[in-house]
Amino acid sequence: MSTVRKTTMDPPIHLPLPGADPKPAAGCGVCAALERQRSEARRARNYSLATDYNVEIRNHPHARGGRA
Repeated sequence: MSTVRKTTMDPPIHLPLPGADPKPAAGCGVCAALERQRSEARRARNYSLATDYNVEIRNHPHARGGRA
């Protein structure tokens, strides 16, 4: 068991830039509504909410093989 205490900082963490926005499925009303809400959130500078809509669009069933 070591009694030596660490006195230096860890190296910085490097995170990648976010990827491109997911594209809504053509002809899907849910995807279209989510896209509008994402645009509204960005206009309001609520980037956290815009990211939430990206997750919803990406996870919508159309993103997984076209299931509705």
